[in-house]
Amino acid sequence: MKLFSLTAMAASLLFAGEIMLLAEDKPKDDKGYVTGSFESNTNLYVDDDRTGAKAPDGHFGSNNYLKLDYYNNRFSAGVQMEAYAPVLLGYRPEFKGVALTNYYVGWTDENFSLTAGTFYDQFGSGLLFRSWEDRALGLNNALTGARVTYNYNDIVSVKALWGMPRFGMKFSGTQVKGADLSFAISNLAGWNNLYLAVEGSVMDRYEKLDTDKSVAGCSPNCTGWSARVNLESSGFFFKGEYVDAGQKYYYNSNYNTDADMYHRKRGNAQLIETGYNGRGLGVNLTLRRLEWMDTRVVDAEGPDMNMINYVPAMCTQYTYSLTNLHPYSSQTGLISNRFMNSGEIGGQLDVFYNFRRGSLLGGKRGMRVHANFSTYYTIAQEGTFKAGNLLFRDLSIDIEKQWTKKFKSTLMWSMQEYCPSYGEFKTTWLSNIIVADLLYKFTEKFSTRLELQYLVTFEDRKDWMAAMLEVSFAPHWSIYASDMFNHGSTKVHYYNGGVSYTKSRTRVALGYGRYMAGKICSGGVCRQIPAYTGANLSLTMSF
Repeated sequence: MKLFSLTAMAASLLFAGEIMLLAEDKPKDDKGYVTGSFESNTNLYVDDDRTGAKAPDGHFGSNNYLKLDYYNNRFSAGVQMEAYAPVLLGYRPEFKGVALTNYYVGWTDENFSLTAGTFYDQFGSGLLFRSWEDRALGLNNALTGARVTYNYNDIVSVKALWGMPRFGMKFSGTQVKGADLSFAISNLAGWNNLYLAVEGSVMDRYEKLDTDKSVAGCSPNCTGWSARVNLESSGFFFKGEYVDAGQKYYYNSNYNTDADMYHRKRGNAQLIETGYNGRGLGVNLTLRRLEWMDTRVVDAEGPDMNMINYVPAMCTQYTYSLTNLHPYSSQTGLISNRFMNSGEIGGQLDVFYNFRRGSLLGGKRGMRVHANFSTYYTIAQEGTFKAGNLLFRDLSIDIEKQWTKKFKSTLMWSMQEYCPSYGEFKTTWLSNIIVADLLYKFTEKFSTRLELQYLVTFEDRKDWMAAMLEVSFAPHWSIYASDMFNHGSTKVHYYNGGVSYTKSRTRVALGYGRYMAGKICSGGVCRQIPAYTGANLSLTMSF
């Protein structure tokens, strides 16, 4: 298996290199041109008695993606090949082998477009429908089918689509069809200082019923819709959306008759975003309520990486290790033998201000201050706006200051409180995290960045500390070493180190480290990963 993985990766690299040379040699004339990218992530796993991490059979995993696109005036076509030999730990087992997973042809002019094959799209914010790819999450729910769009003078925009969403390496038997309409009232009226648009979408999801659902009288169709309004004027903005996600079915383990075999729940969501951006000030307020909003590709599978709508966690998305020990995931509805939570209600307030150069606090080079507060609760009573137990709360403040031409610092404090029982009980865990991120440029090509972090808590695994040093030799080399130490309970070091080389649009990185079990998040969406220890080789290139 390891030999096959290396062979597949080497063949992909050679193929990508040949295409790159062809793309560079051929001018972008009437014959069109080719663009593409190649990405490879390969891990060698080892057993780790200190953390209990066990290497999989073969001690090896490799995820590889090759994407090619051809453009010729209004015509375009593309393919994507993927190789999992075998898949990395933490990804769904449906990702296996080598396959041509994505393929499309398209035609686009000034007002009209037509796509046949594989494509990505979304309606509004994505609460009703979104198809997208995120390789870090192992998420790819692309549709294979057809899509048509039309735009009339930026006043009316309409799109219609039909397709089968991807699940793993194949496309599921589920069918999705829908339409989206946007009407820009301000463009029709000729308003120059104000933008006003009303929008609406409808989507139907069809999946053939299994025997139990057929006996219980469930419907194979789930039809939903959304209505939206967008308003912008002189830096102010307002967005409102209401979503009816259609009827969902959740298995009832305590049913007495066939008709009661499934709970029937109607999904719905409300979203408000408003704020102001201008003159160095940004204020954004988001309020959202979710209820039974897990629209799945395959209904029998769990919701993890099996969604055809986009329900991100609307709170600060951190990049520092200790602030990500317990990232928040949106609660879209949960039924267990002892507990039911229909969703979440809450919001966030995000504020930033740039103090100008020469001001009292800005000093010679200015200063940026950012603060965020987010809080989310269970819904105390289904169908209401009454808040129940706390799910998550976060208050953070970070200050970025360029002190000299060579030295810049970012200081941050975050207070996080979350519920380990997902709202079943009132018990919460509280932690305070402080971070110092220090960058110093010795020369134009030589710089260092030092991260220092500390987490204080009386619950969970008690206190943590972390540090990371990165040394960069621009424009090619970068070296880093880090450690995250749980000195409050387990006394385990989660160390990591590596080196990367970048030239033009190619980057190669080699690292070794110990990773704890938890969640990895991207764009507010998270997946669970197991603990593992080992080496990683990654390669990315574009052409």
